[in-house]
Amino acid sequence: MSQHVNVTTQGLSLEMKRKLKGHIEEIKLGLANLYRNIDRENDCLLCEFESLNSAFREAHTMAATYYLRTYLLPFTDNHLAITLAVQHLSERRHGALMVVERNDRIDDIVHSGIPVGATLTHSLLESIFYPGGPLHDGAVLIKSNLIVSASNVLPVSTTFAGESKLGTRHRAAIGLSEHSDALVLVVSEETGNASFALGGKLYPFSAQQFAP
Repeated sequence: MSQHVNVTTQGLSLEMKRKLKGHIEEIKLGLANLYRNIDRENDCLLCEFESLNSAFREAHTMAATYYLRTYLLPFTDNHLAITLAVQHLSERRHGALMVVERNDRIDDIVHSGIPVGATLTHSLLESIFYPGGPLHDGAVLIKSNLIVSASNVLPVSTTFAGESKLGTRHRAAIGLSEHSDALVLVVSEETGNASFALGGKLYPFSAQQFAP
């Protein structure tokens, strides 16, 4: 299994570079204003810090969304089915956990799945994760353009055991990515936020940016 996953598979496009540079310029201006205002005794800087945090999060999410496409493309021809399902599940706040096998074989790590053996479609993914359905607990395993199984159990990361903001799905996503190069997508049922785990780290992304 991979001990280290390189998460920079290819360079950014010119358009993405332009967009990110715009965000970085805004952040630079915000930092300059914060630096100038920090000595003003009557100023509350919390709003400026929050504005900078929001700008960083937006830039981070934009870059992660771009890279997610490059991570999926070599391993499935139908990556849009995955991202469209994530978009719909996110809008409805239906929790989900999807594993895309890449170079490492993960059959010995992913356990107790119920065989599906069906062509990958967004509608099937959405029906699997419908709340209360027989297969909605656990993870879906995707290999190429096939949904292999559902209700799979993943190894849960112990690295973030004390992190109260991370639920079981997110710790399971990180756990599998710590033991393989699999890409694991998560939708939070509490917030509807989408993220993916790769190389033991979690990256927020916007499924809406994949919409045609």
